[in-house]
Amino acid sequence: MITDKIDNITSIGPEFRASFLPAPKSVKIELTGRCNYRCGFCALRTRTVQPKSDMDWDLYTRLVLEMRQADVEELGMFYLGESFLFDWLPEAIRFAKSAGFPYVFLTTNGSCATPEMVEACMAAGLDSLKFSMNNADEAQFTKVAGVKAKLWADAIANLHAARKIRDQGPYDCGLYASSIRYDGEQQEKMEAFLERDVIPYVDEHYWLPLYSMGSLAARREKELGYRPIAGNQGRLGNLREPLPCWSAFTEGHITASGKLSACCFDADERWAMADLTEVGFMDGWNSESFQRLRAAHLKKDVFGTPCEECVAYA
Repeated sequence: MITDKIDNITSIGPEFRASFLPAPKSVKIELTGRCNYRCGFCALRTRTVQPKSDMDWDLYTRLVLEMRQADVEELGMFYLGESFLFDWLPEAIRFAKSAGFPYVFLTTNGSCATPEMVEACMAAGLDSLKFSMNNADEAQFTKVAGVKAKLWADAIANLHAARKIRDQGPYDCGLYASSIRYDGEQQEKMEAFLERDVIPYVDEHYWLPLYSMGSLAARREKELGYRPIAGNQGRLGNLREPLPCWSAFTEGHITASGKLSACCFDADERWAMADLTEVGFMDGWNSESFQRLRAAHLKKDVFGTPCEECVAYA
């Protein structure tokens, strides 16, 4: 199940509790930094200029081959942007599978995951497709996502279509959904919505806390009326300690421009540890700046590092 995969990544085993590390178990690579949502809680809201360029194909293929050679096992075809806006998403999946990745996964907001694109991705070898379903109705959606209500209905329809495509294919692709857990009446609405429109169509659903997005989401904390948790503690039901943060140890994060980041939520590259257009993946993974940051995390003292504000909620 997908929760087993998540828990395996968010657990920092003994072999990863060091500054200089073997290749991470998993890497997320940002095919595009663009997104058609403007969610109030998302780190992407902090970008003053939204990116218009996508990852270069030559850079992508080089990095995929380097990562697989280094024994990275899981490749996420996304980071912060919405990958279904990326024209050659199926080709990217097919190349990753041909390179030998046992597990290629993808998360989407669902609105652009049309039946045609979903089937193309499944046919290319996609192993896991997860829909982020965080809004119970159109009113909440337009307030939180900041876009037209029609996209909420599109996401639901696309999820239902994806289940039909997967089952009739047949394709060996897991279908999953996650949701942010709210409080009170809003949570009751979410549970009713999920029972009706989401859970019957997926293999597994799980809950997430509201992350601080590297402290970037906290800028709208008062406006939206929430208080995010410290760092990225994983999923509800199996939360991890905020320090050391698993993101810097067991999973790599590559931006569309080729920066290797230490953070799951690096919208402005302030956590960039290396420029992979200039160095190889493993050289970046064990760069001096990355090793210094990991040493601070292992000491549970990130004062003076880019991670300082993110764990201020602890």
